[in-house]
Amino acid sequence: MARSLFELNPQVDRTAAARRFAHDRRVQVRDVLTQETAREIREILMRGTPWGVGWQAGLEAEPQHARAEQLQGASAQALGREIAEATHKSAAHGDYAFRYARYPMVQAYMEKWAEGSPHDLLIEYLNTPETLDLVRDVTGMADLKKADAQATLFAPGHFLGRHIDSHVEEGWKVAYVLNFAPDDWHPDWGGYLNFLDEDGDIVAGYRPRFNCLNMFAVPQAHLVSFVPPFAPTARFAITGWFRNQ
Repeated sequence: MARSLFELNPQVDRTAAARRFAHDRRVQVRDVLTQETAREIREILMRGTPWGVGWQAGLEAEPQHARAEQLQGASAQALGREIAEATHKSAAHGDYAFRYARYPMVQAYMEKWAEGSPHDLLIEYLNTPETLDLVRDVTGMADLKKADAQATLFAPGHFLGRHIDSHVEEGWKVAYVLNFAPDDWHPDWGGYLNFLDEDGDIVAGYRPRFNCLNMFAVPQAHLVSFVPPFAPTARFAITGWFRNQ
């Protein structure tokens, strides 16, 4: 019998997680997958993903993406400098900005970039009744119908500025981060998912953890903190939204 790439941990305490979500509008579910499949997914992210880069410089600007093949050759360094300068400038002025490596799994699936790849299978697993039932049980949102996804890699110099994910008209209900960070991720290495109150104070922060599902209702102010130059490794994750349309 073929082994599944994505197996939920049957020991997850859904009742306790649902209580936390109901109280805080966010929850961290640790050891959400079996250890074997979580390790395999991390290996796919680390060694089998053609990473591009995503960025945005300013709230009024459009988010941008360059595929892995666009980051090759002599022009790659110039593009990297251009992205860094634009995002740093926007962030320095308090405007919205982000920069991180990404692989747009839904777009790749729809456009058949690598049909039948592990990334395509992961999209399908995220949309199985079993996965959606887990999310519905924890969030109490029975109308959730599907998940989208992107693979993300936060390496030194990467960050995601404060925002609220207000696309409710597109069916965004619950944002998620399925984390595959190294087990020994140190707090000094940044990459935290931080939640902010109206005064800009951090009211909760989730350290990157291996095999951990973070979920939170949107809109809700949050950011991913800057990964400093001395961080020796990267924060791997699958991120997106569970949606009702």
